[in-house]
Amino acid sequence: MRNSAICIIILALATALYYPAIGHPFVDYDDGLYVTVNPHIRAGITSSTVHWAFVATETGNWHPLTWMSHALDAEFFGLEPPGHHFTSVAIHALNSAILFLIAFYATKREGPSLVLALLFALHPMNVESVAWIAELKNVLSTLFFLLAVAAYGWYVRKPQWIRYLAVVIFFACSLMSKPMLVTFPFILLLLDYWPLQRFDGTNTPALTLEKFPLFLLSGVSCLITLHAQLLGHAFRSTSAHLPMALRVSNAILSYALYLWKTVWPVRLAVFYPHPGSSISPGRVAFAGFVLAAITGVCFVLRRRKYLVTGWLWFLGTLVPVIGIVQVGDQGMADRYGYIPLIGLFLIITWSAADFFDSKQTPAPVRATLATAVLLALSITTFRQIGYWSSTTELWSHTLAVTTNNPFAHRHLGWAFMTAGQNDEALSHFREAVAISPTDAANYINLGLCLQQSYQPRAALEQYQEAVSLSSDPQELAAAYTNAGAIYDGAGDYPDAYESYSRAVRLDPELFNAYLNRGLVLEREGNVEAAVTDFQRSVEVQPTVRGYLELGRALHLLNRSREAEVAEEKAGQLQSASDVGR
Repeated sequence: MRNSAICIIILALATALYYPAIGHPFVDYDDGLYVTVNPHIRAGITSSTVHWAFVATETGNWHPLTWMSHALDAEFFGLEPPGHHFTSVAIHALNSAILFLIAFYATKREGPSLVLALLFALHPMNVESVAWIAELKNVLSTLFFLLAVAAYGWYVRKPQWIRYLAVVIFFACSLMSKPMLVTFPFILLLLDYWPLQRFDGTNTPALTLEKFPLFLLSGVSCLITLHAQLLGHAFRSTSAHLPMALRVSNAILSYALYLWKTVWPVRLAVFYPHPGSSISPGRVAFAGFVLAAITGVCFVLRRRKYLVTGWLWFLGTLVPVIGIVQVGDQGMADRYGYIPLIGLFLIITWSAADFFDSKQTPAPVRATLATAVLLALSITTFRQIGYWSSTTELWSHTLAVTTNNPFAHRHLGWAFMTAGQNDEALSHFREAVAISPTDAANYINLGLCLQQSYQPRAALEQYQEAVSLSSDPQELAAAYTNAGAIYDGAGDYPDAYESYSRAVRLDPELFNAYLNRGLVLEREGNVEAAVTDFQRSVEVQPTVRGYLELGRALHLLNRSREAEVAEEKAGQLQSASDVGR
C-alpha cells in the first residue's frame, strides 16, 4: 500500500513537471520523418503499416515497435501534437515509478530508491528524451528494458523457464523499440554482483552462460542495426572525416561531459557538434585522468558494491553510442544518457544514504536536503522544457549554448525559410557554409533558399558546388532535383529532364523527382512516359498532387476509369490530411 502511494507521487510529480510539453508543437527535427510527413504513420494502425514497420529502415534504424507506437498515436490523436507528447510524458513517468519499485524490491531501502527514481524523473538531461516526439523510441525502449530487469528479479527469486522467457520477451521488445540496449546482458551481470548478490566466487561462468540467449539477441540486433544504418547512409566516412584517434578522444571527453552535465546540468542543447580535429588534447587528457581516478576510487572502495555496479553501468551502457562507431555528426547527445545516468544516480543516492547513516543525520534533515536538490533540478528542467516550445526557440537556444554549430544554423535557417523569412534564413545558411565549407548539405540548403528568393543563377552555383563536394547519393539527388526545377522554370526542358533523371538514378525513392520529370515529359508531348513517372511517384510516396497529376495525364490518354481511380485516391489522401489537422 505504501509503495503504491509512493508510485502515485512519482507519477504525479513527473507528469506535472512535463505538463507544459504536452502543449508544444511538432518540431522540425525528425518529427516529420517519424510522424507528420510519414504516410505510413499518418495512416494509423493498418495491416500495411504493421508490415512496413517490420521491414522499414528509413531512419537508419530497425525499430518496429516504435513505428507502431507512433501509428497508434496517429490513430487516436491524428496529427494533433498534444496526444503524441502525452504518450512520451506518460511513459517517462511510468519508467520512473518502475525504477523505484525495482530498486526497492532489490535493496529493501525505501529512501534511496525514492530519491533515485525522482532524480531520474526530474533531471534536466532527460528533457530531450521526453519533450521530443521523435525520441519516443528512447522512453519506449527504456520501459521494456525496466520490465525486463523486473522480470529478471522475478526469475532470480525462483528460476523457471517461463520467468526467463519473460526476460527474453521484454528484452526483445526493448531492442525492437531502440537498439541501444544491446548491453543488457552485461547489466544483468552487474545486478548479479549488486544488489542481487548472486556471485559466490566460483559461479561466474554459470551466471555468464545463463545470459547466453540474451547475448545472442544482442548480437542479432547489432547485425540488423548495422544493416539498417548502412542502408540509411548513417555512417560517416571514418577514414576521411574521423580517424580512430579522434573518435577515441571524443569518447573520453564525452564520458567526462556526461558526468559533468549530470552534476551541473546547464547549457544543454539538442545538438552538440563533433569537435573533430579541433579537439583539445589537454581536455582529453584531463577527462581521461578524471575517469581513471573515479574508476580507481570505485575499485579501492569496492566493498561498497553499489559503486562498482553504478560506475560500470554508466560506462557500459554508453558504449554503443559513445562514438567509437560514429553515426551522424554529433559529438554527444543528452538523450543518450537516459539509461546510463541511472548508474550515476545510483552512486549518488546510495553514497549519500551511507554518509547520512554514518553521521546519524535525522530524517527531516535528509528530506530537506533531498527536496532542495530535486527542486533545483526541477526548476532547471522546467526551463529546458520551454526551449522545445517551437522549432525557432529550440535552435536559437542551441546556438546560444554551443559554438561552431552548422547543424543548428541549418535547422534555424529552415525554420525561417518555412516561415517565409528568407533574409534571416539566408544569413544562417551562409553561416553554416562558412563554418563547414566541405559539407554539401549546407550548399544545397543555401541554394534552395536562393531559389525561393528568385535568385536562380546563384542557386545553381550552390548546387554545382554541392555536386563537386559530395559522394552521398541522396545529397547528389537533392542537388540535381533542385537544379532541375530551375531549368524547368526557365523552359530548358532537356537540362531539366537530364537533372531529374540523374536524381532518380542516384535515389530511386525520390518521389518528387519522378513527379517533376513526368511534368517535363508531358510538356514535351510524351504523355505515356509522363504517366509512368507519375505512377512511380505515387508508388514511392502517395501524395495528393501525385495522384491528381496522374489522373489528369490519364484523362489525356482517354483512360478515364484509371483516371477516376487516381482522383479518388487523391481525395482520400486529402480527407485524411484534413482529419489529421
